Amino acid sequence: MINNILSWAEEDRPREKLIMKGKVALSDAELIAILIGSGSRELSAVDLSKLILQSVNNNLHELAKLSINDLIKFKGIGEAKAISIAAAMELGRRRKESEVIKKVKVASSADAYKAVRPYLMDLLHEQFWVILLNRANEIIRPQQISIGGVAGTVADPKMIFKAAIEHLASSIILVHNHPSGNLTPSQADKDLTKKVKEAGRVLDIPVLDHLIFGDEAYFSFADEGIF
Repeated sequence: MINNILSWAEEDRPREKLIMKGKVALSDAELIAILIGSGSRELSAVDLSKLILQSVNNNLHELAKLSINDLIKFKGIGEAKAISIAAAMELGRRRKESEVIKKVKVASSADAYKAVRPYLMDLLHEQFWVILLNRANEIIRPQQISIGGVAGTVADPKMIFKAAIEHLASSIILVHNHPSGNLTPSQADKDLTKKVKEAGRVLDIPVLDHLIFGDEAYFSFADEGIF
């Protein structure tokens, strides 16, 4: 018999628990159980959710990286349930993204990293972004420039400064991610940084920094004195 949430004792139902005690009282597994609604013949929805979380070391950032095909490998998770989980993870990411749109002043590399984190975390391929700043060093907007593969992406300086000019940016910060987690800049990263920085001088749109993004840390050219 399928272990459906509605067949449990009331005190054990995640939905009822959320209503009675509030959403913060629920564990990650209980929240996922609400999304999937039911488990398998062998496992309740909560136990199945725990199994999924255990596969990613109980790390929600890693859970967000799982594809639909990854999720449906778990017995009891069909396409519809997998889509529900993926949609919830994407909503969480977009919530963070909407917070970044507010005018935030960038006073350090850490501020810049925090601003682009919602856009770049969990990616398995490289992307190149610029943070466009006004005269007060407030973020006008983060702007995607290019999308690449696992090993790299190409950023055209013309596209970088086209975005800066269109949005009347006074300065910019370059950002790209290394999905491998290795934050050491390559020679190509250094060459591009030099090229874009020189172009910025000519256009009077200074390049303040170049960040290499990782999910848990970053490398700042400016902080390391090689900018």
